[in-house]
Amino acid sequence: MSEGSPVAIIAAHGDLATGLVSAVQQITGRGELFLPMTNSGMGAAEIERALLELVDSRNLRVIFTDLPAGSCTIAARRVLAARPHVVLVTGTSLPLLLDFMSHEELEPAQAATHAVDRAVRSLTAVGGVARGH
Repeated sequence: MSEGSPVAIIAAHGDLATGLVSAVQQITGRGELFLPMTNSGMGAAEIERALLELVDSRNLRVIFTDLPAGSCTIAARRVLAARPHVVLVTGTSLPLLLDFMSHEELEPAQAATHAVDRAVRSLTAVGGVARGH
């Protein structure tokens, strides 16, 4: 991964993408690896156009989105149809992003796949007693 320039887009609802980048910056000092994008005030075609512009102008290979079936993900899937070299990761979380950015020895697409594998294995639910209604 290149030092000091974005290697991935985080596209999400509201200010979530900016918040995730802020958290990565606070924890690692490497928030510049991610380019946040909000879908606020944008329709489907505008989100797709914005993602394509970022992918093409910055030569980015990874798009992280928040909701697996949300508007950012739907637009990103359209981008993948036009740019098959791009990898899409849905259901993005802070631990996933931290894992992704900590594997500089890998190409961004490989780092994304690795981060997803680790994130799936690290999900836990602790406590709680099932109660009937």
